[in-house]
Amino acid sequence: MSAPLRTLHASETPAAADDPRVVAFARLLGVVDRLRGENGCPWDKKQTVATMAKYLVEESYEALEAVERKTDADVAEECGDLLMVIALVARIAQEGQRFDMGVVANGISDKLVRRHPHVFGDVVAEDADTVLANWEAIKQAERKGSQEDASALAGVPLALPALQRAARISSKAVSAGFKWSNADGAAAKVAEEQRELEQALAAHGMRKGPEVEHELGDVLLAAAFLASYLELDPESLCRTALMRFEGRFRAMEKDLPGPMKEQTLAVLMAAWERAKAARG
Repeated sequence: MSAPLRTLHASETPAAADDPRVVAFARLLGVVDRLRGENGCPWDKKQTVATMAKYLVEESYEALEAVERKTDADVAEECGDLLMVIALVARIAQEGQRFDMGVVANGISDKLVRRHPHVFGDVVAEDADTVLANWEAIKQAERKGSQEDASALAGVPLALPALQRAARISSKAVSAGFKWSNADGAAAKVAEEQRELEQALAAHGMRKGPEVEHELGDVLLAAAFLASYLELDPESLCRTALMRFEGRFRAMEKDLPGPMKEQTLAVLMAAWERAKAARG
């Protein structure tokens, strides 16, 4: 399925044909077409939409890591890799007369125009919270109209990392009106869930079990929701904490007098504290 010509919204201004970004994107499409062409690359020609799916995830995480740890040049390179995968998926689908890059681009453009009435229409939205609330309301109305899941929590992929999914679910619940008046309520919920976990652990002799698993899960979820109330990303917080732990752990390993398994807990903790003090 090829993209039909679109009538632009009155307030849309398309990029000029000689805009360097347009020229660069056209070049990418040409390169991908060549890779899938008669004398193209055997590997690229062998791929299907299904086989390319895993690369969407892989390249997304490489781009995320570049944002967190690397330079702008690295970020640009990894975003390019992700864009290539999208272009290749669209090209493969085009060959099967399913959709093409035009359908992909027009679809997201239509959605952005539709869900930004404060930019492309006469709706007033003076802050980000109002924009988000309007976005969710429009999205929910669209789902009702197409007989999809119309819950306020619909549209959050099950395959998302758990903390990232928790942030999205929390955001949707808040936008729907199910919320604490401020972060104090969310913090109190974390404390409540922590107490329930401690009670479950005491009741089960500090061993795992269904009740402990349940309560520990609630603690993690409550903490993720608190992050959202503080306008923080729990996925990013956990990734940063893991990087911090990894750095301290590696420093601790180097500071030990011998193999880790041969050290006492006191020696390990002393080395850990030194690593913590040195690295922050």
